[in-house]
Amino acid sequence: MDNLTEIECCYTPANVRSALPSVTSGSGHHRWRRRSGTGSRNYLKLVLGVSVACFLAGCSQDAPTQPAAETKPAAPAVPDDVQGAADALLGTETTVLLFGDLAKDGKQQFLAANVVPKSTKNNLPGTIVTRAVVGENVDGKWTEILRCDEHLKNQKGFLPGTPIGGVTGWRLAYEQDPEKGLALYFTPLKGAVDTHTLPIGIRWNPKTKRYQSLDRSYENFLNEAASLSTAHSNLR
Repeated sequence: MDNLTEIECCYTPANVRSALPSVTSGSGHHRWRRRSGTGSRNYLKLVLGVSVACFLAGCSQDAPTQPAAETKPAAPAVPDDVQGAADALLGTETTVLLFGDLAKDGKQQFLAANVVPKSTKNNLPGTIVTRAVVGENVDGKWTEILRCDEHLKNQKGFLPGTPIGGVTGWRLAYEQDPEKGLALYFTPLKGAVDTHTLPIGIRWNPKTKRYQSLDRSYENFLNEAASLSTAHSNLR
């Protein structure tokens, strides 16, 4: 369409007699070739100019930005008194896993453990601990109400399901129910080997006001035992 500029020059108004090109001289033919050549060059220049302008416009656009990585909210800082109580019960290498109204009874509690770091020697899934405690704030003083070391026990004795032989490592899992509160699941491990035994479920019993073992349905509470043999047989 850009050649219209060159072609229109060959047309004249209807009331003006146009001069016929001389056939013999060939001057009109050469003139047309010169005009056509000029039009082609101008057209190429126009195309190149548009292409360069489009290229520069594309380069000037900002590169698409990557979406910002979604950041997880930081865990709340452990209060000094909670960390101090956990250290007093389990030593300085203690991790406070949970704290707050864990039992949903209005009292402050914390769950702390000696967590085994992940390494080539500890490649088992889940949280592996050697010891764990649940502490409760009673009249401004932190008191141990549940302990997991070689065995499982509360203030009244051994919890049903605890192995007779001493356990050096446990897999610890837990969940928070908005009504029932904290539930703990301890799976005994034999050294660095996963024995694939069923977890021992423990939950706060609002009637007895302490943490107790659950049966295999994880619905009914079991009473404590004075001896390990009785505690082990209760859950079997």
